[in-house]
Amino acid sequence: MPDLAEVLKNALSLDVDDRAALAERLLASLDDLGEQEAERLWAEEARRRLEEYRAGRVGTADARDVARKAQELFR
Repeated sequence: MPDLAEVLKNALSLDVDDRAALAERLLASLDDLGEQEAERLWAEEARRRLEEYRAGRVGTADARDVARKAQELFR
């Protein structure tokens, strides 16, 4: 089985329509996850984000600033 780097390299060489179709199918495949698998993945992501924060690799954003920016984007 090819590794992720190889698959990604090949995927990025596709034309834009094929990349969009691939992205759509990959995202749709996530909808098929069971509830336990989805919860496990979210917990894993939360741990990863916490580690990034604790290590000082990412910062925080004030919720009011995020909400204001989102409102500006959707105007």
